[in-house]
Amino acid sequence: MIEFIDVSYRYPDGTEALKNVSLSIGKGVTALLGPNGSGKTTLALHMNGILKPTKGTVLVNGTDTRKAKAAELSKVVGYVFQNPERMFFEETVLREAAFGPSNLQLPREEVLERAFSALRALGLDGYEERNPLSLSGGEQKRLAIASVLAMDPEYIVVDEPLAGLDWNGRTEVIHALRELAKRGRGVVVITHDAELALELAERIVLMDKGRMVFEGSVGEFLAMDLEKYGVKTPDFLRISRELGLGSVRSVSELLELLRGRTLG
Repeated sequence: MIEFIDVSYRYPDGTEALKNVSLSIGKGVTALLGPNGSGKTTLALHMNGILKPTKGTVLVNGTDTRKAKAAELSKVVGYVFQNPERMFFEETVLREAAFGPSNLQLPREEVLERAFSALRALGLDGYEERNPLSLSGGEQKRLAIASVLAMDPEYIVVDEPLAGLDWNGRTEVIHALRELAKRGRGVVVITHDAELALELAERIVLMDKGRMVFEGSVGEFLAMDLEKYGVKTPDFLRISRELGLGSVRSVSELLELLRGRTLG
């Protein structure tokens, strides 16, 4: 469990980025949603100790992040940054996936086992000898996730996982994140995209101007006025409401309802 207890954070320039946030995050998929500057990335960077609270307490499986090094916390909470190519250090996909666990000074056999297992989990088996920079955008995102997964964290935080991806890449990454959650990982997705949050998450945390303004289920979230908090209402949700079909979570769900209406 990752727990925020009355957490505030002020950057060195005086910017107050978080204001009295209290929140618990467990397994499954949680979306941290909000416009740019809402505090969602700052909140996520507290999860593995990259940032420490100015006020309040962050606990990771009961450990106060102020009393632990980020390197130790990253074994529990892995972080995938928005631009995956900036995370790549090695010349092949396999060596990239093995980079993290090799720094844990594990036996070589275990390092390779973790790397191969993580690549299989992200659908990248057969890519081992490819150069990471030769991969498509979706493949690079999946490799970045696999590289963190090879460290065997309980939680994986992914920052704007669909940024810059085409439809195929988007589909690949959403499927990969769902599979990780099914296998018992806690997945935290940082996004400004309400469409992604609705399609992927089980719980949604909405941030606005450093404050948590909502935390709850997708059903509860759908009842909110999203525009009030700077979040664009997805087109499929707006259309479904205008047609009197209620609130839907995805384009595919809207199409199913429209097919049912046509057949009926």
